[in-house]
Amino acid sequence: MEHYDLIIIGSGSGNSLITDDWNDKKVAIIDGGTFGGTCLNVGCIPTKMYVYPAELAHSTVKAAKLGIDATVNAVHWPKIRDRIFSRIDTISESGKHYRDVELENVTLYQEHARFTGPKTLLTDSGTVLTAEQVVVAAGSRPIVPETAGQDLPKVHTSDTVMRIDELPGRILIVGGGFVAAEFAHIFDSLGSEVIQINRSNQLLRQEDRDISLRYTSQAERQWDVRLGCTVGTITELPDGRVEAAIVPTGGGEARTEEADIVLMATGRRPNTDTLDLEAAGFDITPDGRIAVDDWQRVLAGGAPVDGVWALGDVSSDYQLKHVANHEAKIVTHNLVHPDELRASDHRFVPSAVFTRPQIASVGLTEEQARRHAAEHGSTIAMHLQAYGSTAYGWAMEDDDGFVKVIAEKGTGKLLGAHIMGHEASMIIQPLIQAMSFGLDARTMATGQYWIHPALTEVVENALLGLEL
Repeated sequence: MEHYDLIIIGSGSGNSLITDDWNDKKVAIIDGGTFGGTCLNVGCIPTKMYVYPAELAHSTVKAAKLGIDATVNAVHWPKIRDRIFSRIDTISESGKHYRDVELENVTLYQEHARFTGPKTLLTDSGTVLTAEQVVVAAGSRPIVPETAGQDLPKVHTSDTVMRIDELPGRILIVGGGFVAAEFAHIFDSLGSEVIQINRSNQLLRQEDRDISLRYTSQAERQWDVRLGCTVGTITELPDGRVEAAIVPTGGGEARTEEADIVLMATGRRPNTDTLDLEAAGFDITPDGRIAVDDWQRVLAGGAPVDGVWALGDVSSDYQLKHVANHEAKIVTHNLVHPDELRASDHRFVPSAVFTRPQIASVGLTEEQARRHAAEHGSTIAMHLQAYGSTAYGWAMEDDDGFVKVIAEKGTGKLLGAHIMGHEASMIIQPLIQAMSFGLDARTMATGQYWIHPALTEVVENALLGLEL
């Protein structure tokens, strides 16, 4: 048996918990996966390193509209892949070496472990570990639908598809969420023929309805989108390709499609089922997450367990790296300041989808805002402003992008913002700031300069368009 002052399960955002406060204490990190977690190795960072060259490639398509003839002569997938993972793998290895070798007070267990009690764990190799404090930051993993043929070598998830050896000529993407949307953009822009299969009749259904409907329409014009369908049996063909049955969800005859690879992009699930949480007595939410309170303390029977914390995808329904990092900062403080606990702030959590067009959101959707107003006896104002209504929008010949803002009538309190278009993830930041610091829509629009003719004028005009 080994006893520690602190055990951290997961080496993603949990890795940042080891500050100077732990220099003279005994710490263990447990991670049976790749050191550095989801974002670094298979998530946010490598996907965006693919998105950027994809955007460069696709920019040539729009160039003709602006009087420029531009073409993509070749896409060298191995060069793109190796540029990305030569950096990613180096960071992962150096982080592992620093924790495992350079820090004498830290022990790295490169294996999985499960709870046998609230602060007792058993590793796969049979080592029993106990601790004064435990932080569960075990992350999430891709969901793979139960489909015949799901284990074939040419059937991938987001964890594996970025390391394939060559750009597929034809790819079948299963799913309609943000992972599917980003990879559809990447592969289509780089030259693959993309077929996207989605169970429902809308893509990105978690977004505001205007975003979801308009994005679905955009996607249908860019690649082959099959709505109201699922994937049935997948079989391997003699030439090494695969054939998948496309099954209508409402009934009807299935048809088959051939592809070089299949990408299962149907969401992610928290890794709670690998930890034997029942043995520790921890509460689990209906969707499978570890239940925590506002201070990130793990709950058992509705009450916080002393010295046990959780953060990130394993306990948060946001599944966003910036949320995990925020929660890690809260836990970092609370671990060493038990009498001055801080609570996480999840009021205005933004998100972005790096697809084509790019999408960003913060706060309530229009439907949520109307429901909120009805419950509180208030009314809302909503305005939708097109990118093309601004000078920079004219420069871009943009006829797709828009900003949608939602506010409370009378007070002008911003309730939500939703953007689809060029650099939406950047354009939304002033609105996130306004909501976070309580700046009302009218003051935000009129109380500062807006650079002309920058694209951010579309935000200014959206705010001015609200009938408050």
